[in-house]
Amino acid sequence: MLMRRNAAITAVAGLGLALSLAACGSDDSGKDSGDAKTGKIGVILPDTKSSVRWESADRPALEDAFKAAGVDYDIKNAEGNADNMTKIADGMIADGVTVLAIVNLDSESGAAIEEKAASQGVKTIDYDRLTLGGSADYYVSFDNNKVGELQGQGLADCLGDKASNIIYLNGSPTDNNATLFAAGAHSVLDKISKYKVVGEQAVPDWDNDEAVTIFEQLFTKAGGKVDGVLAANDGLGGSAISILEKNGLAGKVPVTGQDATVEGLQNILAGTQCMTIYKSAKLEAGALADAAIALASGKEAETNGTTPDSTDNSEVPSILLDPQAITKDTVKDVISDGGQSKDDVCTGDFAKLCTDAGVS
Repeated sequence: MLMRRNAAITAVAGLGLALSLAACGSDDSGKDSGDAKTGKIGVILPDTKSSVRWESADRPALEDAFKAAGVDYDIKNAEGNADNMTKIADGMIADGVTVLAIVNLDSESGAAIEEKAASQGVKTIDYDRLTLGGSADYYVSFDNNKVGELQGQGLADCLGDKASNIIYLNGSPTDNNATLFAAGAHSVLDKISKYKVVGEQAVPDWDNDEAVTIFEQLFTKAGGKVDGVLAANDGLGGSAISILEKNGLAGKVPVTGQDATVEGLQNILAGTQCMTIYKSAKLEAGALADAAIALASGKEAETNGTTPDSTDNSEVPSILLDPQAITKDTVKDVISDGGQSKDDVCTGDFAKLCTDAGVS
């Protein structure tokens, strides 16, 4: 195996940075107000459609981390357009960023961005999604195989040991994370002989509207005989729930999710979704900030492992964090950690459900 960069494999440190949940626009920058001897850091988020997390959680967490460190930064959102991401990256490089972190929309365009950045002496970091065939110095994410394993185990816990037909509603085929989520889930569920896969399809660009159509087609093809849905995130889970509701099955067919969004947590409280995965934005953004600041200061980042890139047979120095499975009994953990606010989740009819679930 080739190592993309020699980096010491040590424990991750300094990840506890404050998270603000205030909503932000899709374009922002900050200026260095101190004497920090660091370069400028650029971050390009992928979109506002695949998940609300990018703007409601990641952006404010990154802003808090960079402001606390007193570094010059620029955060923009590609709005789901790979050409737009390339233009943003070109602009950031021209504007003098010394470190560029991206959440790629696809590996091909992501790798091209990283290649150009490297040619200009700019260090790069893959954030949340690994760019296959890329040249990132580091990869910062959660353990995505474990995410899938937790989703698979969560669905199994909800289904029990009865014979069950399962539909997989996977994430975008251009997102390497989606591949890892599905592989992790299959590694758990395929071992249970009473479970049968009656439909499986990836959802292009994590498009929730398209997911509604895809799931309805899979549901119809299975003759409506569906006992569980392995949905890769809360948005896709909500799409599946809308069709189950249309057929009088919402709450009777367990559905998984990911990102612990307001909608996902409310669906769990209401009993239409059996679990989600919580990936603390303050931990992930804090880890990215630590790595980016180290690089901008001419140092190496602290890592805790490597991630294989099957495209070029390399190992990418990585900072991998532990995801957390969330059920009705642990919705309170997301809120107490600041992942979502009680005011946003516990509105209207959900107020009593929150109280019943121990949310205070």
